Amino acid sequence: MVPDMSHEFLSDEWMDAARAIRAKYEGQAPKISAVIRINQVITDVPFGSGEIKSYVDTSSGDMQMELGELDSPDATVTTDWATARAMFALGDQAVAMQAFMTGKIKVEGDMMKIMSMQTAVPQSDVTLKIAEEIKAITN
Repeated sequence: MVPDMSHEFLSDEWMDAARAIRAKYEGQAPKISAVIRINQVITDVPFGSGEIKSYVDTSSGDMQMELGELDSPDATVTTDWATARAMFALGDQAVAMQAFMTGKIKVEGDMMKIMSMQTAVPQSDVTLKIAEEIKAITN
């Protein structure tokens, strides 16, 4: 029997597994030309203190998603854990659109930077593999 390799989205174990996936494909994914720096405040987290701060930063040319906060982000997005999980780990853009339209996603800062993320990240066989592997580790 294969052990369950999935982890709660944004848990320390999930972050470690996601970092390992990104490291495995380091240098193989196309570079991201747009610089996007977004802080995320995730609420209603089912573990820990109930809130997690994380960020997305493409200024290196690679997608970096880490715990913590960036100084001087382009924007800050606040949403609940289930919505963040669906958007960032499962790639469900329909959930993202619905959540935005119903006020589950709150944005402070440059809305254009948020919207540019959809087209800024180049699609390739490697980025699709990374997305699938991250989805596979997500509980």
